[in-house]
Amino acid sequence: MPEFAKRLSYMEQTAEVLRGLFGAMSDPSIISFGGGAPASVALPVEQLHEIAREVLRRERRGVEALQYGPVPGVRQLREIVADKLLKPNGVDADPDDILIVNGGLETMNLLCQVFISPGDVILCESPSFVHCVEIFEMFEAKCIGCEMDEHGIVIEDVEAKIQKHHPKMVYVIPTFQNPTGKTLPAERRRALAELGSKYDVIILEDDPYRDLRYSGAPLLPIQSYDRTGHTVMAGSFSKIFSPGSRLGYVHARKEIIAHLTDAKIATNSHTAMLPQILCAEFFARGYFEQHLKNLCAVHRERRDAMMAALEKYMPAGTKWVYPDGGLFSWVELPGGIDATELLKEARAHGVAYIAGEGFFADKRGEGKNCMRISFGNVTSEQIETGMQRLGKLIASKL
Repeated sequence: MPEFAKRLSYMEQTAEVLRGLFGAMSDPSIISFGGGAPASVALPVEQLHEIAREVLRRERRGVEALQYGPVPGVRQLREIVADKLLKPNGVDADPDDILIVNGGLETMNLLCQVFISPGDVILCESPSFVHCVEIFEMFEAKCIGCEMDEHGIVIEDVEAKIQKHHPKMVYVIPTFQNPTGKTLPAERRRALAELGSKYDVIILEDDPYRDLRYSGAPLLPIQSYDRTGHTVMAGSFSKIFSPGSRLGYVHARKEIIAHLTDAKIATNSHTAMLPQILCAEFFARGYFEQHLKNLCAVHRERRDAMMAALEKYMPAGTKWVYPDGGLFSWVELPGGIDATELLKEARAHGVAYIAGEGFFADKRGEGKNCMRISFGNVTSEQIETGMQRLGKLIASKL
């Protein structure tokens, strides 16, 4: 057997975290708070069945859906992204500056192909989304974490590390951050956009949870403050339409989009046509607005159930984030409990989460007593049962 690529050793720890995540999600005997999926009950199955029956005909859009398509994506869907998702959030986007990709994660992959050489530095939040850190490591980038407080990433630390490490990119999830659920205030969003311009650094804004807001006032994205084109917006349809459709989008200045398009041609030619057309028709027929209301109602109920269960079952000294939206909360355990070791016992008790240690890019042992819990694809009843089991197990260790 030939020697495997060295990059596999760089991403070994993050790969182990993700294997555990997907394994727990697929085990029906476990109540899993680990996955990042939206509520299955809220998926628009009936509407898409109706749309598919109508458009998948030769005389309608059947041939278009099953044939090769444009590399940037279906024009109608790019216009929907510009008009329905970006413009209402303060970003005046040209559909020609939008690329439809295979889920939000492909944006990170393509950006690394375009910008990252082995040894380049990427700054990220500490903790950060483990899946994206794995992609950065696959391209042999050096990921360096930046401090976070109760409001999110600390701008002074970002600037200090830009000056010290001269990164190519700063990767942030400003709204209902994964894994913590925190939301970055407006003044810090503006400051990040200004840092990108000041130091000629790409600010990679990953914002897939923005529309899943259950409380608090909406905030403008970082890109709305950008005046020099240094901010790249990565969006996704996974949480607001269908994770199985594997649809995402990226909005950036023309020069960047042109290079991303070339990288996409070399990677997979274009995003699948069938889900693009179904998604575009879903929006064009006016289904999205009511669907989003339903999504927020379901997830608000589950968020509230999770917050109540944390209060009810977690032992004294436990801390957690109250998220205004998204799918996650971050829990800090008392008494020096090792959440990674605890997870083995938790699964034996029929409950799972993601241990916090794997979300820290620096891999210095931070987050050992922390866990990410998701309330997205678990019912209120499952939350009650699962958190009761978990709280009892944690209390037994104190």
